[in-house]
Amino acid sequence: MRALNGLLLAVLLLFAAVQYNDPDGPLWLAIYGTGALWTGLAALRPGLSGRPAARAGLALSLAAALAGLAWYWPATPGWWRQEVWWETETAREGMGMMIVVASLAAAALVAFRRRAA
Repeated sequence: MRALNGLLLAVLLLFAAVQYNDPDGPLWLAIYGTGALWTGLAALRPGLSGRPAARAGLALSLAAALAGLAWYWPATPGWWRQEVWWETETAREGMGMMIVVASLAAAALVAFRRRAA
C-alpha cells in the first residue's frame, strides 16, 4: 500500500502543478493538494495516519470529496472517451474528482487498518 499511495501522491502533485493556467486553478490546487496530503501521509508516515485525529480528518476529506464527485460528475455523453474529455472541461473536472476519491480511499485503507501509533 505504501507504493500505491506513493504513486498516487506523485500523480496528485503533478495534477496540482499543472493548475497554474486554469481559471479555477486555486480550487483544484486545494482539491489535489488535499488528496496529496493524505496519500503522502499514508505512504511516508502510515503510523500517523492511523491516529484518531488523522482518521477523523481523512474521513471528513473523503466525505467532502464524495460530495465534490457528485457535484462534478460529468453530464457530457461519452465523457470517458478521449475526444470528449480532451475538449470538455467539465469531463476533465469530473475525472479529476474520481481520481481524488480513489486516492483518498487508498489512504483510508491504510489509516483504518492500522492502530494508532
